[in-house]
Amino acid sequence: MSRRRLELAATADDLTRLRDRFAVPGGTAVAMTMGALHEGHATLVRAARERVGGKGFVIVTVFVNPLQFGAGEDLDRYPRTLEADLKIAEQSGADAVFAPSVDEVYPGGRPQVRIAAGPMGDRLEGAARPGHFDGMLTVVAKLLHLTRPDVALFGQKDAQQLALVRRMVRDLNFGVDVVAVPTVREPDGLALSSRNRYLSIDERRTALALSRALFAGRDRHAAQEALRARALEVPSTRARAEALSAIGESRAAADAHAVAKAVPGAAAAVRAAARTVLDEAAHYDPPLEVDYLALVDPADFTEIDDDFTGEAVLALAARVGTTRLIDNLPLTFGTLGAAS
Repeated sequence: MSRRRLELAATADDLTRLRDRFAVPGGTAVAMTMGALHEGHATLVRAARERVGGKGFVIVTVFVNPLQFGAGEDLDRYPRTLEADLKIAEQSGADAVFAPSVDEVYPGGRPQVRIAAGPMGDRLEGAARPGHFDGMLTVVAKLLHLTRPDVALFGQKDAQQLALVRRMVRDLNFGVDVVAVPTVREPDGLALSSRNRYLSIDERRTALALSRALFAGRDRHAAQEALRARALEVPSTRARAEALSAIGESRAAADAHAVAKAVPGAAAAVRAAARTVLDEAAHYDPPLEVDYLALVDPADFTEIDDDFTGEAVLALAARVGTTRLIDNLPLTFGTLGAAS
């Protein structure tokens, strides 16, 4: 079927008229952005189109939200590239772009009533950027009301944002399905971000330590999980290892001893592997300045223990020059098989 021509809505009334004009038997999907679209955003839009099909309605929001920028952050220099954004949105399968002004979203000025992110919003990114998640959730709530989607898609790269949106949707009974889309990376491993354009050549070289640290943690995690699996095949007590050795099964004995030594402390080993890369990058020119490295439960973003099983997120944030970058990888602990 032929695609609709992309429509631009600047006001809530414009958006309502578009929704009323188009029948949406496939449902409505929204991908929320702050503009400066890149391949990561395009992936969100394509996932939205796939989710609702050719008969569905896909909306991309473009809004640089002042509520989620703190003092000294880059609100004024955050890139505004609406014309280019419209082209990327259309090429990726969007039906409409909702690009309201600040006055349209906050007609009475900064809102007095806001969404509070709660305890999870005070951790990691929230600790580094006080009030950031309150501002993010407030605008997401408003945009969900305005766009009225059946499904909203968010990137895994902003893992804490994703977790908080899911929590808000659950706690406040929003009738929307929140879907995570995997992080898109450049060929050298750097996670795609609108802020990457701020990096000089030397700063970008340093910034690659973020993904290298995550991959080092992932590789250690894979080794730990392989040892867990081996532990199910080879009893891991010292007595059993000695018995195996006595009958000549030296490889099995070595494996059993390694399992006994290595499986406890799996989370600590993952953190240590990532930290080694980050510590080295602190001596680069320019240096990497780490805000945090954490291995957390995505349900509440608290640090996991060494006996943790289930889904986890290895997350970090760091500065290179004046640019602050975040990245993460999802990992699964305590299942057969290696990293996610």
